[in-house]
Amino acid sequence: MEELFREDSYLKECPATVVASSAEGIRLDRTIFYPMGGGQPGDTGRLRFGDHVIEIVDTRKGTLPGEILHIPAEGSALPDTGAAVTAEIDWDRRHRLMRMHTCLHLVCSLVKGDVTGGQISDGKGRLDFNLAPETVLDKVALTDALNLLIVGNHDVVPRWIADDELAARPELVRTMSVKPPSGQGKVRLLDIAGVDLQPCGGTHVRNTAEIGLVEIVKIESKGKMNKRVNLAFK
Repeated sequence: MEELFREDSYLKECPATVVASSAEGIRLDRTIFYPMGGGQPGDTGRLRFGDHVIEIVDTRKGTLPGEILHIPAEGSALPDTGAAVTAEIDWDRRHRLMRMHTCLHLVCSLVKGDVTGGQISDGKGRLDFNLAPETVLDKVALTDALNLLIVGNHDVVPRWIADDELAARPELVRTMSVKPPSGQGKVRLLDIAGVDLQPCGGTHVRNTAEIGLVEIVKIESKGKMNKRVNLAFK
């Protein structure tokens, strides 16, 4: 499976060949569809072949290594194995998810604690942090600091790091519950110039200014040492 979204998250469509096809999911030899993972939802969109259009309602990882399943709408006419298709994502939705995912990395740079969980949704997101009970987060101050980073025009660049180099730099891994995949020789990093650097396999915008203004809408305590930061686009 050629994961085109890893190298260029701005691709909106691509030609592909069907490897396997069933109501449970359609496998392609290459795709621009991001599968659900790392708190980011799977892409939606469509596959076109001949006069047919299949609506893809979700994208998920399969049970086999590297397997990506494009979930068709119920009752769809499925393509045959070997069929040539054009894969198209719902770009407006994907772009909003890219903006929010990148924004959550900026939040990580401002809150000095390990990440215990997170979720990216269409137009909003959240991160949970492991923080000392006496830690106070001010949502107005955090909103101002976050928007200052956004308008700072910081470039956002994915790059790769060797497994052994990442093992020697454990401070790069901010998540407590999910560890970056290793054993393949290299791990993908997201580098926001001068702001944040950590492993991430999601899709992101190219510059922080593309995120747009956001607001911290709520900060909640979710346990003795767990604080949840909720944010949304303005």
